[in-house]
Amino acid sequence: MYARPGPGVPAPELLRPPVEGHTSEDLDRLPGLPSHTELIDGGLVVPALQTAFHALMGDVLVAGLRRTVPEALKVRREMTVTLGPRQRPEPDVLVVEASAEADPGWSETTYPPEAVHLVVEVVSTESEERDRKRKPLLYAEAGIAHFWRVEKGDGGPVVYTYEIDPATRAYFLTGIHHSHLAASAPFPVDIDLTEVDRL
Repeated sequence: MYARPGPGVPAPELLRPPVEGHTSEDLDRLPGLPSHTELIDGGLVVPALQTAFHALMGDVLVAGLRRTVPEALKVRREMTVTLGPRQRPEPDVLVVEASAEADPGWSETTYPPEAVHLVVEVVSTESEERDRKRKPLLYAEAGIAHFWRVEKGDGGPVVYTYEIDPATRAYFLTGIHHSHLAASAPFPVDIDLTEVDRL
């Protein structure tokens, strides 16, 4: 049980984990947490300030995905996925089943992994290790079928698309997209990545 801190309690005290680590429920009940705090391996991950590239790429991908998303699916930004009691990452973009939001038991702050078809991470300097290594492993272990990683390349954005091998619960690379992202899964997608330079 967490007591609400009084005025003047320094932020580091709020973020100090209990000995057993934080749980996914703590993100909804800990007072004073910065927006978009994630839970990885029982530890709170406070996001760095967002770069223009990060924000604009999220906009480009959301708009592109919404143009072709089937009616049974929804595109969402910056919502968490509860993968387990000590894992609650927040992808930059998600594609989820619309029925998940119609479920009366939906918490409105997080999705279960079985409702998620695609997770997208836009890599920044601060998040490189998590976005390239740890989070894809967690998403794959949870059975999320598709993962995209977006990097800022020398010539513009680069999107790496992955699909899960259900037998191994590991992702395999299905494409590397530089100026144009055309894919058939999780549904037909056609996105002009150079749009990021015109926003």
